[in-house]
Amino acid sequence: MATIDQQFVEYIVKTLVNNPDKVAVERKIDEKGVLLSLTVDPEDVGRVIGKRGVTAQAIRVLLRALGTKQDARYNLKIVNTDEEGAPKPEEKPAKDEAETVTEIEEVEEVEAEPEQEEGETSELAEKTRAELADLDDLDI
Repeated sequence: MATIDQQFVEYIVKTLVNNPDKVAVERKIDEKGVLLSLTVDPEDVGRVIGKRGVTAQAIRVLLRALGTKQDARYNLKIVNTDEEGAPKPEEKPAKDEAETVTEIEEVEEVEAEPEQEEGETSELAEKTRAELADLDDLDI
């Protein structure tokens, strides 16, 4: 019997793909939390991952929300299979299919750093330190 998390992922993914009967979710529990391995038809892998990994990331965000409700930590692994059904390593995904999460984070970090003068940087640092000191005084 499928658990609520497996049913949740299956429901979302089956609405996205052309071959919903080939969607399978395996569940494993380890010291890091719950690992859900998603397997879909090879022609549907791009649909599940989405451009630049946006769709896969959205599914992971929804899983995190479910995890807070269920008091569990969920991880989603999308298993890429070839036509024979054997797992294919995801070492080199096509650029139009997806980018790795680290590449996306690096792009966001670069965009988040506007160029500033040295005086502005030190003023910002001082202001941030003062705000953090104020937060330390709060009883939470």
